[in-house]
Amino acid sequence: MKITNLKLTNFRSYDKLDLNFSDYKNIIIGNNGVGKTNIVEAIYYLALTKSFRTNEDQNLIKDNNEFAVIEGRIKDKIYNNYKIVINKKGKNIKIDNSSVTKISDYISKLNVVLFNREDSKLIKDNPSTHRKLINMELSEFNNEYLKLLSIYNKIMKQRNMYLKSMLINSTIPKDYLDIMTDKLIDIGLKINHIRKQYIDEINEYLEPIFYKSVKKSNLKINYVSHYNDKTKDDLIKEYTRSFKRDLNYGMTHVGIHLDDFIFELENGKEAKNYLSEGEQKNAIISFKLAEIKYCINNTGKTPILILDDLFSELDNKKINTLIGNFKKSFQIFITTTDIDKVNKKLLKDCSVIKISNKKVEVKKYEWTKRTLFRKWYSGFRRSWSRKKTSWYVHWYYRC
Repeated sequence: MKITNLKLTNFRSYDKLDLNFSDYKNIIIGNNGVGKTNIVEAIYYLALTKSFRTNEDQNLIKDNNEFAVIEGRIKDKIYNNYKIVINKKGKNIKIDNSSVTKISDYISKLNVVLFNREDSKLIKDNPSTHRKLINMELSEFNNEYLKLLSIYNKIMKQRNMYLKSMLINSTIPKDYLDIMTDKLIDIGLKINHIRKQYIDEINEYLEPIFYKSVKKSNLKINYVSHYNDKTKDDLIKEYTRSFKRDLNYGMTHVGIHLDDFIFELENGKEAKNYLSEGEQKNAIISFKLAEIKYCINNTGKTPILILDDLFSELDNKKINTLIGNFKKSFQIFITTTDIDKVNKKLLKDCSVIKISNKKVEVKKYEWTKRTLFRKWYSGFRRSWSRKKTSWYVHWYYRC
């Protein structure tokens, strides 16, 4: 699956933008603040109808405008035109001019895997952030999961409101609360089952990939949940025990909305406490590579890969190792501030999109013998200059 063309109208910093992409590697170059990430954010939004930078869709609309438009031409077995119009009231989604009424029916049609600096929160941050990031990843590959999650959150919100009403008015019967609790348990068990299957499969891929990169074994994600290995009767008892506390606080203290996903090493050691910064980055990359395998295995589709400003986080060797895992069947988008940070192997036969304050240029970058000689000669001159200086200083002080 690939995106061959992207059109933006009033999106972030762009009034109008029309870009054609390579089927393989696309490198987006420009200084900070010129709009590199805006392009990959639009691709991500086209897939998930959500941004990875903001929770407010209004922030995506260029200042002093009423709407923003993202259009993409998607190549799978056939070509399809995807279009999302964002306005102050919400968003309208179309595929080939046919309106999409349910977002859950749209998501998972276009798969994207994002690598960016925020990914480190999967290891370092709190359970709420872990859940949010895992929910986003899993929703993309399983639209049934997204539907269940939406229903669960709706019922839980109603349950919490009913608890607050019961606290204010003690004459309100508990019967309706029990009905909502019963529904919450049924939906929660289904979500728990999908999460367990997802984490089990991810862990199968995760350990060997991580071991290959840092020679440390037994990295896994531990899925922590009230619902793990519990029957419906067990959970009814837990909700009953938690009733007084729920009533006093007006909120639900048992459920899959409190689950956590913890990166662990052997003997239950938390990765954030035992891995170095570099090893944690490798752990996240290993997770993303495992996620790509999961996507292909469960959807039969090759996802679009977005590497947003990873050159500020990883060295060239790690980037090359990462890209080396992907065949030409993958479409890759890389953003960076400096093309010199990009290894020549990555530049081979790629499309380069250069962005400045006022214009966007697209060209195919090809490594010719002349280009290679210039690169080598430039490096040779710098190296020889250092050697000459070093030799001269050594000779001067000997004299």
